[in-house]
Amino acid sequence: MPPTRVGPALLSWASQLEESTLAQARQTAAMPFIHPHVALMPDAHAGKGSAVGTVIPTRGAVMPAAVGVDIGCGMIAVRTGFTRADVDARIAATGIGLGALRRSVESAIPLSPGHYNRDTHGWKFTAARIAELEDLAAADGVDLTHSPKWREQLGSLGGGNHFIELCLDETDRVWLFLHSGSRGVGNRIAQHHIRVAQQACAQRHVRLPNRDLAYLTEGTAEFDRYLRELHWAQRFAYLNRAEMMDRFGAVFARWMGTPDHRETERTNCHHNYTRKEMHGGEEVWLTRKGAVDAHAGVRAVIPGSMGTHSYVVEGRGNADGLCSAPHGAGRRYSRTEAKRRFSQADLRARMTGIEYRDSAEFVDEIPDAYKEIGVVMDDARDLVVVVHELRQILNVKGT
Repeated sequence: MPPTRVGPALLSWASQLEESTLAQARQTAAMPFIHPHVALMPDAHAGKGSAVGTVIPTRGAVMPAAVGVDIGCGMIAVRTGFTRADVDARIAATGIGLGALRRSVESAIPLSPGHYNRDTHGWKFTAARIAELEDLAAADGVDLTHSPKWREQLGSLGGGNHFIELCLDETDRVWLFLHSGSRGVGNRIAQHHIRVAQQACAQRHVRLPNRDLAYLTEGTAEFDRYLRELHWAQRFAYLNRAEMMDRFGAVFARWMGTPDHRETERTNCHHNYTRKEMHGGEEVWLTRKGAVDAHAGVRAVIPGSMGTHSYVVEGRGNADGLCSAPHGAGRRYSRTEAKRRFSQADLRARMTGIEYRDSAEFVDEIPDAYKEIGVVMDDARDLVVVVHELRQILNVKGT
């Protein structure tokens, strides 16, 4: 759908938009360094400081809370060489169902907040990723003493709406799919710089409509340090997803009784990050808070909610949309409200036909707590082209 102008420097692609979300977006769009405008994505909903689903171009400044505390959070999708028929044949031949595969995935990848790997030697591909991150930290002077267990965090999922899924596309090809970010180490980095930005604005007597819109100014030591540590955390998140995907692929191949998972394509993308881009004729710092890169021809992944379809997409390069697209379904109800409205029985009904861990702790992730992904994708039709539509047959979540 074409955008709606909802403020002097604010365009919206959201047909489902709460007043609280719009109010946050208007505050963000009124900051003095916005150029050319803020773009509100179809899945936008209220967040910390800035609404989730906001694309924010800034000149000479970055707002750490707008980037968010899960720096580099995003998606990875891998298409395998298998089909639904291969999976069904394997189950028929062995009598080993998807429940066994789910439990193997849960053993291979630590789930839930605070759960890390016991050591870093369990998988042959882990050492190279740790070495890359160590070298990057040393080269950029990134202090990681606040997170002595960051190496053990690599290859762990986390909780909330992070998940791992086995999916089928429109032709019944099998995909491996997961959502996660920079874990505890990224959160520590983000929280530190949010405080630094708030202190810097207070010292300069900057009047803010919301203290979580505090910013760091380009050309200062604080800004430079944040960008270096942000870059490191974004790389950690990217490699964290790759690490988990390689483990998932190995576990799936073992379950299928084959040497590997026959990977044919891979898309790994952030949806909470900042980088320099050209927009409105100028180079700006572009923050995608709950949004993906949708430059022309760029592949991205837009997940639905637990129990609904997800999408592999290709960007259209929409300039008004700041070459961005939504990052998912977007919440309709808070976790507390979802638990009040829905029950474990409701979740079971919504997950019919999908292998998952049946637990009341996931009620706040029920699809009904999220916006309709079909509506979100329809709103985004001028931003992306759908390449593949995926439906899950297995779901793994942390608490």
